[in-house]
Amino acid sequence: MPARHTSRQRALQILYQWDMRGESVDTAIDAFYETLFDNSDPGETPEPRLPRDAFMEALVRGTAAEVASIDRRIVEKSANWRIERMPVVDRNVLRLAIHEMTSAGAPPAVVIDEALELARQFSGEESVSFINGVLDAVRRDLTA
Repeated sequence: MPARHTSRQRALQILYQWDMRGESVDTAIDAFYETLFDNSDPGETPEPRLPRDAFMEALVRGTAAEVASIDRRIVEKSANWRIERMPVVDRNVLRLAIHEMTSAGAPPAVVIDEALELARQFSGEESVSFINGVLDAVRRDLTA
């Protein structure tokens, strides 16, 4: 089983694709795995480069299933920002983290740290402070 951080990176990549293409979650997950096949010998059946990642798939499916309620939380905590105007990476980092905090039982401090690391890796420093503010506001609501 891959490290949870790696699973979160993969989940973010799939959520980005799902969000951009408007396809089903299962299609996005399958497309992710299809990019990982070793096609070195055209005469043989390709072998997957890695096994299925159950944690990553659960994160993606859970986030997608709750996207409407998650998006409402994001809009509520991000003054003057419409969800569709946010950078795609940022809104999906937020979605993933909020799902983990509210439904997956992950400790909020861990989730926020992981989300900020994903933002640093896939977005930019401006996004890090924005994401931190939104997630901290969600965390405060959960502990109130």
